[in-house]
Amino acid sequence: MSAKMKNITQAEVLTLKDQISYQQGQVVSKTLAQNPAVSITLFSFSKGEEISTHASGGDAFVTCLDGTGKITIDDTGYLLHEGESIIMPAGHPHAVFAEEAFKMLLVVVF
Repeated sequence: MSAKMKNITQAEVLTLKDQISYQQGQVVSKTLAQNPAVSITLFSFSKGEEISTHASGGDAFVTCLDGTGKITIDDTGYLLHEGESIIMPAGHPHAVFAEEAFKMLLVVVF
């Protein structure tokens, strides 16, 4: 598998939240890197959309790029605002809900 970045301009200053668009009633994702050690994905959530409870095999580092999202880890909810981050530990049930339109960067380290 390739360890290279994709779907994003290289050697250019950019704003991450501008690299993915909102689509009404949808969760949109854009994979930037995927290999056995790491996964990097941009997400946009229309207000009220969610990723239901699941667990991951790696530590999942989330940074809010826009809006407000509710991250639930082990049945505890955390509100995430622009510029804030949280780690969803490997093997722990977690979910993401868009309190309002919400964009995030997800980095999973396996």
